[in-house]
Amino acid sequence: MNFSYLKKYLYFTKYQRTGIFMLFIIIIILQSIYLFSDFSITKIKSPDAEKWLALQSEIDNEKNLERKSKPVNYLFNPNFISDYKGYKLGMSVEEIDRLFAFRKQNKYVNSAMEFQKVTGISDSLLDKMAPLFKFPDWVQHNTKPDFQKNDYIKKEFHKKEKIEITDINQATQEDLIKIYGIGEGLSTRILKQKEILGCFVSMDQMEDVWGLSLEVINELKTHFKVVIPATLKRINVNEASLKELSQFPYFKYALAKQIVTYRSMNGDFKNIEDLAKIKDFPVEKAKIISLYLEY
Repeated sequence: MNFSYLKKYLYFTKYQRTGIFMLFIIIIILQSIYLFSDFSITKIKSPDAEKWLALQSEIDNEKNLERKSKPVNYLFNPNFISDYKGYKLGMSVEEIDRLFAFRKQNKYVNSAMEFQKVTGISDSLLDKMAPLFKFPDWVQHNTKPDFQKNDYIKKEFHKKEKIEITDINQATQEDLIKIYGIGEGLSTRILKQKEILGCFVSMDQMEDVWGLSLEVINELKTHFKVVIPATLKRINVNEASLKELSQFPYFKYALAKQIVTYRSMNGDFKNIEDLAKIKDFPVEKAKIISLYLEY
C-alpha cells in the first residue's frame, strides 16, 4: 500500500516541530503538578476562634457526663437539713425557715408527719421526701436514749477563761486557743483559711475549716464576730480574667471558665442572682461569695 500521498500532511517545519515539542513539555509539567501537589483548601482559623471552640468542646463534654451520671439520694436526718438541701428537694424558703425556728427552740421532729406539721409542706412533697428521712434508732423504737450507757458520752464544752467578743479577723493564735476544743493545730488552720480568703466575711465560714466540730463552731460564734475590713480587695466579676477568677477559693477552674463564657455571651453580671444561674455555682454559699465580689 502506498502512503506517500500522506507525507504532505505529516510534514512540519522546524518551528512547528519545536512548538509541538514545547507543548509536550508543558503537558508533562502540568500533569506532574497535578499528581504531586495538594490542592485541598486549608481553612484558616484565628487563635481566638480556636480557643472558643476548645472551650465549647469541654463544656459539651461536661454536659454529656452529667446527663449520663445518675443522681444518688442519701438518707438524712431532717432535723439537720440545710438551706441548699431543702431547696434542691423542693422546699420553699418559708418552709425551711419554719423548721429552723423550731430547731432554735432546741426541739426535734421525730416523724415524717411531725416534719410536715412543723414546716407546712404539701402531701405530694412529703411523699417525695419521706423515703429519704432517717431518724435515730431510739426514735424508731419509741424509746429514749440511755444516757448512762458507755456508748454515749455527753460532751460539755466550757470556756477555758472568760474572754470578750473579738473580731475574728483580728484574732491571734493565743485568742483562738482560749476556746475549749481548739488547740495549736486547729487555730493554725483557722488563721491559714483567713490568709487564703483575705479575711472572713461571715462566722458561718468556720464550717469550712476541717476538724471543727459543731460545738466548737458554736463556741467560736459566741466569742467572736466578723468585722469586714475596709481594705478587703473585692473581685470585679465583670472584669476579672479567667486566672483571677479561678484563684478565688470558692470558684473552681471549670466554674471560672463558665463564668467567662457566660459573661462574653450575655453581657455583664448585675448581681449574685445572675451568677447563680450558672451551672454548678455553689448556691448554698451565694451570700458569702457575694461579699467578696463587685460588679
